[in-house]
Amino acid sequence: MKRNRLTAGLAVVGLALAVIAAAPFFATPGEAKSRKELVVDEQPGYVPTPEEEMLPAQYRPQPVFFRTNEPVGTIIVHTNERFLYLVQGNGQAIRYGIGVGRDGFQWQGLLKISRKQEWPDWRPPPEMIQRQPYLPRFMAGGPGNPMGARALYLGDTVYRIHGTNQPRTIGHAVSSGCFRLVNRDVIDLFARVPVGTKVVVRQSASL
Repeated sequence: MKRNRLTAGLAVVGLALAVIAAAPFFATPGEAKSRKELVVDEQPGYVPTPEEEMLPAQYRPQPVFFRTNEPVGTIIVHTNERFLYLVQGNGQAIRYGIGVGRDGFQWQGLLKISRKQEWPDWRPPPEMIQRQPYLPRFMAGGPGNPMGARALYLGDTVYRIHGTNQPRTIGHAVSSGCFRLVNRDVIDLFARVPVGTKVVVRQSASL
């Protein structure tokens, strides 16, 4: 009898420990969302350290298997995945980790790169000024500029693929609709694609 009670007690304890151990993997919708979206203030003038720009492995540029009918050289953005793909052909692409637009600022569509700029100037959009009225209305390009080291302008829209001085935002939904990469990565992408490059923006991989 004592042995049965001891066995039963150990089983209950084991079950409790298993539930506790598993708890972090069963996040509520709000908790799951908080891992993907950050409330971030822009930090003009801040220059990240090399250590800060060292991204987690999954967000570093890497060749991946990628099935698509789009031609070689096309940029495909999967907003929900937080990845940008540069099509290489033969079922391959170079994948970059990105930061994307937060709720209410995400979009999808087909555009082309209309202009490229090294160390672009920064003019915060009106909605950003409204949220952060202390921001400068203009900031010349440079290492502390929130636009980062390079910008690829998308059509005649206000949207861009650009660098950032806040590496921690990569992998999150933080922007006003633009797509951001760490400076090292946007410099690499900038060198690979010409003006006129087709850019496909998708909310999910299935679209």
